[in-house]
Amino acid sequence: MNKKIQLQDLGSKDYKATWEYQEELFKDIVDLKIRNRREELDLETPNYLLFVEHPHVYTLGKSGDFENLLLNEKQLEAKGATFYKINRGGDITYHGPGQIVGYPILDLENFFTDIHKYLRFLEESIILTLEEYGLKCGRSDGETGVWLDVGTPFARKICALGVRASRWVTMHGFALNVNVDLGYFDNIIPCGIRGKGVTSLQVELGVERVDEAEVKAKIIKHLTHLFEAEFV
Repeated sequence: MNKKIQLQDLGSKDYKATWEYQEELFKDIVDLKIRNRREELDLETPNYLLFVEHPHVYTLGKSGDFENLLLNEKQLEAKGATFYKINRGGDITYHGPGQIVGYPILDLENFFTDIHKYLRFLEESIILTLEEYGLKCGRSDGETGVWLDVGTPFARKICALGVRASRWVTMHGFALNVNVDLGYFDNIIPCGIRGKGVTSLQVELGVERVDEAEVKAKIIKHLTHLFEAEFV
């Protein structure tokens, strides 16, 4: 079992180009697993975590409702945003500057074979990270991601989650709002959930800017502990 995770920070990168790169890494791992089984080999499968920041983009998961995008093509263009229907779970979300997006491309057979546990671990890494900033966050029943003031009229989402898995290999991941322009969320019904707000670390802390490199370091620390992994 290979518990090493290769960390790649892609900086600012176009959504489609990143999606294609994810697909490439994902396919390589799946192909290696098929070869191992077919040829009775025991070659180690790699694991990756990609950090990236996307230019303004809206993405709709395979079970999502197109009606949750409140802009037409012209309005999208005016906002400098793009739109993609993609192959992850979940509904619609927004990615943009000031948001930390993490794409773990893991062979879960290197860790544990439990998708529910995998999703909870991703959420937990964010909950523990935000705790270090003095924020008490949690989960909302039946709604993935990380929330503040769950169960109150002030419930608001700070981190969205949407993954895809096949043969225990994962792709897509989480998007944590750090210094993001929350106005872009007004153009969608985020994750298809009406009547609940969206927030960011910057807004919750009431500061001008949060150090994103510091946030990433904290996320890695907690993922290392939860997955009993080593980042290289």
